[in-house]
Amino acid sequence: MSAVPAGVADGDSLSDYDFELPDARIALRPAEPRDAARLLTSYADGRLEDRIVRDLPQILAPGDRLVVNDSRVIPARLVGERLRPAGTARVELTLLVEDEPLRWTAFAKPAKRIGEGDTLRFPVPGGVVEGRVEARTGPTVTVRFAADPLAAGAMPLPPYIAAKRAPDARDESDYQTVYADPPGSVAAPTAGLHFTDRLFSALAERGIGLSRVTLHVGAGTFLPVKTEHLNEHEMHAEWGTVSAATVAEIAATKAAGGRIVAVGTTSLRLLESAAGEGVLAPFTGDTRLFIRPGFRFHVADALLTNFHLPRSTLLMLVAAFAGLARMRAIYAHALRHDYRFYSYGDASLIFADPR
Repeated sequence: MSAVPAGVADGDSLSDYDFELPDARIALRPAEPRDAARLLTSYADGRLEDRIVRDLPQILAPGDRLVVNDSRVIPARLVGERLRPAGTARVELTLLVEDEPLRWTAFAKPAKRIGEGDTLRFPVPGGVVEGRVEARTGPTVTVRFAADPLAAGAMPLPPYIAAKRAPDARDESDYQTVYADPPGSVAAPTAGLHFTDRLFSALAERGIGLSRVTLHVGAGTFLPVKTEHLNEHEMHAEWGTVSAATVAEIAATKAAGGRIVAVGTTSLRLLESAAGEGVLAPFTGDTRLFIRPGFRFHVADALLTNFHLPRSTLLMLVAAFAGLARMRAIYAHALRHDYRFYSYGDASLIFADPR
């Protein structure tokens, strides 16, 4: 991690979140089985323990509660061609939001090959799905399809994996949590990928509760922060919902002295969005909450999360939760001890300082 530039508060500069990661440390496949992934556990007093995800029932205490994001990843990556009288060109879309039936907003690659009025065609078994481009703004296009484009889609693997290998049949299950339910994400809530039915059974036997929230993860999660000073960054919006039942379960857990463990940055971000100024309440809608050092947390007592990209908003959230110095210690340890990084990599469990 780099030094803080003169005149900039510690943690407010993009360079505070930079580190070098060898390519070999980027996981291209998950651990097998899922709960065999390594788990670097960080306690509030600074202690670090090298564990595995399967140890969670022993690390946590009866009466604690996990909160998971149950959004399902959709097959949002489409590879096809643009049709024009002068010829065709290869194009790729990442579907983002279905604005109305069969009308989608998507990221296009390369966007410069696509213009308003163009016809796009994507292969499906036994035929093709066509769409007409209604508008383009920068890298984003609006396309009206003649049929469901998800029939032509594949799992939208993160760029750092897709650059090294193509999606395959294994990813259809590997890049989905075992508890995924409502469809809508174009990136997996990756901390949840480590859980198995066996692990959930062991947690339940230990007396550890489980609650669900839904946050549909957008492709904006992979967009780089381009401003050196964090207060100039505009956070992307993501839709989520926290039910009244989940609010009641969390309140009962806290009243009984149990801890709330957010499984993933998406769960944490949604819980804190629903908490507003301090009181957790049912929530449905978009959140643009940007969590960075200085943020005051109201709900989560621990965070289970993977190891994130340098200069990412996800790493900034971890620094806000753990403190910048402890975040740096966690990542330095992970780098020294050969932890696997990113979506298919290992995990960390971070207990917050007592508040």
